[in-house]
Amino acid sequence: MSTYLQFAVIKLRNKMAYRFDYLLGILNTLLSFVVYWSIYKALYGGASEVDGVTFSMVTTNFIISLGLSSAFQKNEMFLQDKIKQGTIANELLKPVNFKLRMMFEDIGEGAFNVMFNFLPTVMIAAFFAELSAPSGVLNVLLCLVSVILGYIVLWQISFIVQSLSFWLFNVWGLVTIKNVFVNILAGAYIPMWFMPDWLRSLIRFTPFESIYGHL
Repeated sequence: MSTYLQFAVIKLRNKMAYRFDYLLGILNTLLSFVVYWSIYKALYGGASEVDGVTFSMVTTNFIISLGLSSAFQKNEMFLQDKIKQGTIANELLKPVNFKLRMMFEDIGEGAFNVMFNFLPTVMIAAFFAELSAPSGVLNVLLCLVSVILGYIVLWQISFIVQSLSFWLFNVWGLVTIKNVFVNILAGAYIPMWFMPDWLRSLIRFTPFESIYGHL
């Protein structure tokens, strides 16, 4: 396992080499938060609660969603690029599990995004947005377990889509469609509690709920 952790560390260090990305990442995450915060601020119309859902709960949900989106980011063109470059055979011949190598490199990239993009954004947003405190240590631990399982589910879906590169010339379109389904049906953009009952019932039959559905 230490071998694969090294892949994550190397990916993290490579990302740290481009320091200008720090500021751009923080700016991008902060702008995303401000946009969604402003939209729901207008929808709430100054009210502090709608149907039992407080505005601070919605704000906290956005913060967590942004954090998970940062942690869940991955290089979804990795497999396609290796196939087009003709280096996939060499990659598969290396004495490591290719799939695990891909996963841990993505974990390294996600760690960079959380540390240098998301956490600074949270500290900035906390000054002008009201956030809800965790309801207990046990719930925090259960949430962390759920996040890990959600990451595995999302990564496996991404790997399946990337694997289509062996038969398709370009999977960019499929990756985009997959991301749209994940962001909407998994509750990354719209909290699950705001969705109609019939849609939530359908989502329960899909793997999407297990990605962000714990929020």
